[in-house]
Amino acid sequence: MHAFDILGDPVRRRILELLADGEQTSGAITDVIRAEFAISQPAVSQHLRVLRDSGFTSVRAQGTRRFYAIEPAPLSEVDAWLDRFRRLWEQRLDALGTELARGRRARRTPTGAAPTRPTGSGTDAGKADPPPKGHGA
Repeated sequence: MHAFDILGDPVRRRILELLADGEQTSGAITDVIRAEFAISQPAVSQHLRVLRDSGFTSVRAQGTRRFYAIEPAPLSEVDAWLDRFRRLWEQRLDALGTELARGRRARRTPTGAAPTRPTGSGTDAGKADPPPKGHGA
């Protein structure tokens, strides 16, 4: 089975997300998946089997418990395939960064100009203005 066939299923993707935080028991995985997807325990077991048989996960027994963990090799293959396309979004993200920097520069007050007072936010928010001069107190 091709890696994207495995990752195309939302249940299997969610199982991998759970395993990204570290090794999990089959029971813990089953509890989360059953709650989120409303599927049976045998259905969760089938998804775990597909992930194991395709090499995305490994399982180890400890007594009666089964611990699942991610195997990085298939994900490395996916990453290598995505690498061909990464330059497309990296160029766009670089362009976005440039535009954001231009916007920040444009909002800055020119040198020597009186600074504008923020309205309702920023570091001076909530501070009272000084009383006007010449009006007794």
